[in-house]
Amino acid sequence: MARSHRRERDDPAIQGSWEPVGSTLAFQDWAARVAGIWWTRNRGKGAIEAAATARLEALVRFARASSPFYREAYRKLPDHDVDLRQLPVMGRHALMEHFDDWATDRDIRRDGVEAFLADRAHIGWRYLGRYVVWKSSGTTGEPGIYLQDTAGLATYDGLVASQLTSPSLFTRCVLGSVTMGGRAALIAATGDHFASIASWQRVCHANPWLDARGFSVMLPLRELVAQLNDYRPAFLAGYPTALSLLAEEAAAGRLRVEPSILWSGGEYLSAAAQRQIERAFDSPVINEYGASECLSIAFGCRHGWLHVNAEWVLLEAVDDEYQPVPPGEASATVLVTNLANWVQPIIRYDLGDSIVVSPKVCLCGSPLPAIRVEGRRDDVVSLRRPDGQIVRLLPLALTTVVEEVLYAHRFQIVQTGAEGLSIRLAIGPGSARRAAWSGVAGALRAYLHRQSLPNVRLALGAEAPLTDQRSGKLRQVIVAPQQQSPHPRSMH
Repeated sequence: MARSHRRERDDPAIQGSWEPVGSTLAFQDWAARVAGIWWTRNRGKGAIEAAATARLEALVRFARASSPFYREAYRKLPDHDVDLRQLPVMGRHALMEHFDDWATDRDIRRDGVEAFLADRAHIGWRYLGRYVVWKSSGTTGEPGIYLQDTAGLATYDGLVASQLTSPSLFTRCVLGSVTMGGRAALIAATGDHFASIASWQRVCHANPWLDARGFSVMLPLRELVAQLNDYRPAFLAGYPTALSLLAEEAAAGRLRVEPSILWSGGEYLSAAAQRQIERAFDSPVINEYGASECLSIAFGCRHGWLHVNAEWVLLEAVDDEYQPVPPGEASATVLVTNLANWVQPIIRYDLGDSIVVSPKVCLCGSPLPAIRVEGRRDDVVSLRRPDGQIVRLLPLALTTVVEEVLYAHRFQIVQTGAEGLSIRLAIGPGSARRAAWSGVAGALRAYLHRQSLPNVRLALGAEAPLTDQRSGKLRQVIVAPQQQSPHPRSMH
C-alpha cells in the first residue's frame, strides 16, 4: 500500500499487522492489546477519556488527509483542536453514496467490493488481501457495506477477550476448554457476508485448529437442536431470540448441552429473557451491543447495564436535532464514532438506536459509561402446522428470507393469525411492487415448507411498513392479534 494510504499512528497499541492467534507474534500482539485495555480501565475514567481524545484527534487528522469525502466535509473546520460536536453528523446514505471517496485506501472501489460480496465462498476472507467485508441492510432499507482493517479487527477481538478477564468468567472459559474441548457454536444468518458470520469465519480461517462451527438460523428448530446435541458446544453464541428458544428446548429436556458461557448479541436482550436463558443452561450470558458500523460498542454487566468500550468508541445520546440529551433521558438516536477502524472512518454516525445514559456510576464499579439500549425488538412468530403442532420461527430467519429478495427496500412481516402472515412493502403500486411480491411470496413459501408449514397463508398488506410509536424504529417482524390486523389482499 502506498505511504499516503498507510496508518501513521502515534498510538503504539494499534500499529503493525495482526491476525487471530495463529502464530507466536500474533499471540503476543493480541495479548498486548488485551493488557492495554485492562491497564487503561484500571487507571480509571481519566485515562479512558484521555485515550479516546488522542485517538479521535488522530482519526480526524487521518480522515482529512486520506479520505476525499471527509476532506470536503471538514473543509471549513479548523486544522487543529476540533471539538467532536463541531463535526457534521453522517448517515448511511451519504457514506454509501460516496463510497469510493469515503475510503482512505484509494484502491477500494465499490464495484470491486460488490463483486467480492457476490461470491459467498469469500465470507470471512479479505478483500484485496487486506480488508474483511460485511454488509447490513438494517431497518432503514438502505444497504450498508463496511470494510474492516487489520488493526480494527484486532481491537474488536481484544475488546471481546477483555470481557473474560474477571475471575469467574476466566475460570468458566478454562473449564469449557478443558472439559469440552473448547468447541464453540454460533447461531446466526450464515448465508451471506453479515458481520457475525464473517467475523466468525475470519477467526476460523486464520485458526484452523479451533473447533468452531456456525449453525444457520434458517434450520428448523428440531434439526438445530439435534445438531447442537451432536456437537455439544462449550461456548454458545446467538441472537437473544434464538437463545430463548433453545432455553425452552433445554428446559424441556430436548436440548442436552451444557455450555460454560453464552454470548448474546444482534437484538435487544430483556432482563427476563436473560434470566430465563441463564436458568435453563446454568450458565452466565455475556450480552454484547454492536453494529456493522462498529462491531463491539458495549457489553453487559450483572446489574443490567451495558458498558461502553469508551476508550475505543464514542457514543452521543442526542435528540431529533442532534443536540445532547441529559443522562437519564431516552435519546431520539445515538451518534457513534468508531476509533478502531480507519479504512472507512465512522465519525458521528447516526446509528438510529435510542439509548439512556446512566446518571450514576454503575454498582458493578466499572469506570466505563453505562447505558441501556432500545435496540431491535422483533417478535418470535408461532404458527400452526397442519397437524396442529406449533412451530416457532426466529424473526431474523424470516427477515433473512425476505432480504434476499428486497435487499434495498423496507418491509414488515406481521403475524395475523395462527396460519397467516401479512407482508407490508414500501414499494408503490405498479409492476415493481408485483414483481417484488412475487419474489417475496415464493421465497417465504419455500422457507415455510421446510419448516413443515405449507398451510400458512401469505398476504400482501395494504399498508406500508409502520414504525413503532414508542421507539420510532421499524420493527420488521411483529405479532398482531387477528382483530387488529389490516385487511390484506390474499396472495396465497
